[in-house]
Amino acid sequence: MTLERYDAIVVGGGHNGLVNAAYLARAGRKVLVLERRHVLGGAAVTEEVFPGFHFSVCSYVVSLLRPEIIRELDLPRHGLEILPLDGTFTPMPNGDHLWRMNDHARTRREIYRHSPVDAEAYDEYAKAMVDMARFVKPILSMVPPDPFKVDVPGYNRLYGLLRRFQKLPRRDQSNLIQLMTTSAVDLLDRWFETDVLKATMSASGIIGTFLGVRSPGTAYVLLHHYMGEIDGAFRSWGFARGGTGAISMAIAGAAREAGATIRTESPIERIKVKEGRATGVVLEGGQEIDAQVVVSSLDPHQTFLRLMESKALPDDFLADVKRYKLRGSSGKVNLALDGLPDFKCLPGPGAHLRGAMSISPSVEYMERAYDDAKYGDFSRHPYMDMVIPTLTDPSVAPPGKHILSCFVQYAPYKLREGTWDEKREAFGDTVVDTIAEYAPNIKSLIRHRQVLTPLDLEREWGLTEGNIFQGELSLEQLFFLRPVPGWARYRTPVKGLYMCGSATHPGGGIMGAPGRIAALEILKDGRA
Repeated sequence: MTLERYDAIVVGGGHNGLVNAAYLARAGRKVLVLERRHVLGGAAVTEEVFPGFHFSVCSYVVSLLRPEIIRELDLPRHGLEILPLDGTFTPMPNGDHLWRMNDHARTRREIYRHSPVDAEAYDEYAKAMVDMARFVKPILSMVPPDPFKVDVPGYNRLYGLLRRFQKLPRRDQSNLIQLMTTSAVDLLDRWFETDVLKATMSASGIIGTFLGVRSPGTAYVLLHHYMGEIDGAFRSWGFARGGTGAISMAIAGAAREAGATIRTESPIERIKVKEGRATGVVLEGGQEIDAQVVVSSLDPHQTFLRLMESKALPDDFLADVKRYKLRGSSGKVNLALDGLPDFKCLPGPGAHLRGAMSISPSVEYMERAYDDAKYGDFSRHPYMDMVIPTLTDPSVAPPGKHILSCFVQYAPYKLREGTWDEKREAFGDTVVDTIAEYAPNIKSLIRHRQVLTPLDLEREWGLTEGNIFQGELSLEQLFFLRPVPGWARYRTPVKGLYMCGSATHPGGGIMGAPGRIAALEILKDGRA
């Protein structure tokens, strides 16, 4: 029996779903958000995994969150506070290190120590990347054109982009073309000679992809992360005070203030479709809720293959959805520590521990990590990006204790032998052993350990195949091809059913842009 009716139901209480709900509610629509888990945020969540230790369990840093969303939803008033992350520290097996700081002059001196040539090139590279980021940045707020239909507004946007490209200096044009077609390492080879510098910088090009640093297309992913900003400064990263869940809570606060209703522990059994139109949802247990519009913040596999009957969708669309590449390739290890790791190359506490710590000593190291994954195993010497948020925000752990959050690649969803349930602890051991090669005291500090595999990300957070971006950011899955050709404008073949998650343009990260743009398109259609 139908007991409730809304203008819009948002499926999934991740940050994009919450952004979507906030904008719809601000426009006067009656909105309901339904989240399967007991806590809001999706992958942008803070949880007390062990007593007193509050982990940013999945996503752990913030940079891509669109400034217009922060401003329009007034997120600081709802508790959002971003604390700067100070640089990247890379320990090396030979006892040396590379430490790039937010202080540009000190970073330049550090690079000079490795290569005077690279120190000179660093400024030129930074300028080129900022110029490219400024060119691409407006695309993050753009509705992709539809080249498969008559789309005059879309053609006009595309023409405007082309005109901007034509006005660029020839060198910038060349850089942009190479950026879209080459690998992260090939791009960096044009600028630098220092192996550890290229390896650490290229790491941003493989996050969320089942690709190596030498794979074509990874240069764009590098730029995708380079476009992160805090207060208008490109390539700035930070922590949310209270963990990434604080971002989701701030957005949820804005949505509730605007009138949205948000419910946790409300798993959906299916999306209702009648005569080619979405009419609401059915919860597990049988309760039906009607709505004029249903907005899914889940990935295409979850939305179309799990929550809908195949007969409600065109065969060619379903075929494209099934071909959509997810290919999760990363895991997460969260450690509760009694003290701070002591790196052999730079002993003792210090500012180098307050930023990101990258296990990426060479390009060959990165490629060999990828080799393991290509043949169906987790990397025996993985790339890792680690942070100690307690040095910036002590509130997330007991006094004197610390959290070490480790993003790990590669951990392929599909293993050649065995299962992730069987290999979870071996994967965790490999991560700890790798850290111990550089900081030998780490094992004696560990009080608790949480190991998340791609299978765990799928089971608990609904990220199919454990892909943190709800699908690879590869060239054939960007812009008007994301998630599938012909359906990149947040609409679907089912009337009244929209998409607003990271599987839509402009992609993944704690960005919020898909949720915002989808809401504006829904309002433009007059559906809700």
